Amino acid sequence: MTAPASSSVPKPLPLIIPCVDIQSGRAVRLYEGDPDQETVYFESPLDAARHWAALGAGLVHLVDLDAATGRGENRAVIARITAELGVPVEVGGGIRDRVTAEALLKAGVDRVVIGTAAVKNPDLVAELIAAHGPERVVVSLDARGLEVATHGWAQGSGLMVADLTPQLADAGLETLIFTDVTRDGTLRGLDRELMQQVRQLWVNTLIVGGGVANLDDVRLLAEEGIHGAIVGRAIYEGTLPYPVPALD
Repeated sequence: MTAPASSSVPKPLPLIIPCVDIQSGRAVRLYEGDPDQETVYFESPLDAARHWAALGAGLVHLVDLDAATGRGENRAVIARITAELGVPVEVGGGIRDRVTAEALLKAGVDRVVIGTAAVKNPDLVAELIAAHGPERVVVSLDARGLEVATHGWAQGSGLMVADLTPQLADAGLETLIFTDVTRDGTLRGLDRELMQQVRQLWVNTLIVGGGVANLDDVRLLAEEGIHGAIVGRAIYEGTLPYPVPALD
């Protein structure tokens, strides 16, 4: 009997999550996290979110940059997006206490992203997970190399990613976002060695960001067993097609 011809099966795609960064009520992208180096892509963050939802996004990542840097907040804009988009959203930026996190969850945000507070007050993560479940709480570790940065990436914490991941696992965290601050918004591509190091430090669901430029970076994610990436500039400027085509 003749064996059936083998067929080429496309590799499963890592999840590519469009990011809408909100500063002064507009959808922007920053260069290396510097709030004074912004590119405005949409005057309306709602229009930006609708654009990605219309292209098939199953999840949209919103960041309140003003809240993250202490310059203000964009909660009314975020509430409107959450109410009108029709696609799940996660929100980060300036969520540093339980009251703020729970207000967002009550307003319909699917999951909150805890950054600085996860470093400064690790018990907050455990409290939120206990109250709302691991599917609604995400931690974002933003780092230069493997040193965690806080307060909108403006300050070094003196802590390494490896210092925090065991505590986060003990708190019941399922999904970790790791962002390479030195590459965010630069289109320089992911740092493979750094991605490998973080993958070894976090065995649960890992989402990364910082420098994603093109399909080569999507292939890197697949090869390293990373579940997905938050992407901004590359899809806004078209260096990474969206929806992302199947990998060959």
